[in-house]
Amino acid sequence: MKANENNQKVTGVIEEFLWHCEFEKKLSEKTLNAYKADLSQFVSSIGDLDISEVTKDVLRKYLQAISHFRHKTIKRKIATIKAMLNYYEYENEWYNSPMRKMKIRMREPVRLPTVMNIKEVRLLLGIVYKQRMNCKSDTFSYHMATRNIAIIELLFASGMRVSELCDLRVCDIDMKQGCVRIIGKGNKERIIDISQKATLSAIKDWLNERGCCDSQSPLFVSRLHNILSTQSVRLLIKNIVASSQIEKKITPHTFRHTYATLLLEEGVDITYIQHLLGHSSVVTTQIYTHVNLQKQHEILSKKHPRRLI
Repeated sequence: MKANENNQKVTGVIEEFLWHCEFEKKLSEKTLNAYKADLSQFVSSIGDLDISEVTKDVLRKYLQAISHFRHKTIKRKIATIKAMLNYYEYENEWYNSPMRKMKIRMREPVRLPTVMNIKEVRLLLGIVYKQRMNCKSDTFSYHMATRNIAIIELLFASGMRVSELCDLRVCDIDMKQGCVRIIGKGNKERIIDISQKATLSAIKDWLNERGCCDSQSPLFVSRLHNILSTQSVRLLIKNIVASSQIEKKITPHTFRHTYATLLLEEGVDITYIQHLLGHSSVVTTQIYTHVNLQKQHEILSKKHPRRLI
């Protein structure tokens, strides 16, 4: 897969790099797809130049072309190109990556995540349970309502990402041990305990409704019995929120933020929350300490004894 010519086209380098990522680094399909999309856009923007023609000026023009994207998206696209050029440099002694002579600093504005309070979570749970109560037990509506309850209960009980939820297989749920096996980013596995009876009961009800199936079958399926898409879960939550009086924008990820924030408020150590969320670095988890400071401000402004003096 190595190139010996100095005038190799960028598309050829991309092909080599993706082969390396798939067969040597064994990266996940999701990561590979993200790399493919980023590098395809890169070539579309700069053209299929010789690799030696990809200079700092070319990269600067590309940065300008993608400047309208969100900070996180831009950082990811830059990281992809940097990884490709570093790979090519390692494989070819003659080549020096122009990225090494560029200082790209991007300060992303810190935005506190939207979180729900206990009252709001209770309200959303109440809605999905009520929806099932209004259905006859032998109907398809009851079947779907049971699935929806399990989805909402599991999102709040585990703090998993919506993609992780949709990727769950029947075998990932251990009802005896009361835990769920999650495959997160980078194919990293984590086991999350589900100790709440209501959540376990909701999952058990859904497994009964799900019926006999192979252990490798998707845990959650659509109306047509296909694997449930992340977009379907987002739409489900959007419809549930529309039935409530909650004015916040609530997404599947809001349940993840809420899970982490409420655990932090209960005094759970942040490094343990990092493990529960599947974060590779505690720095990512520290965003929730800012949310916790908001709670501290609320408590101290209302409860501090100085207000009585």
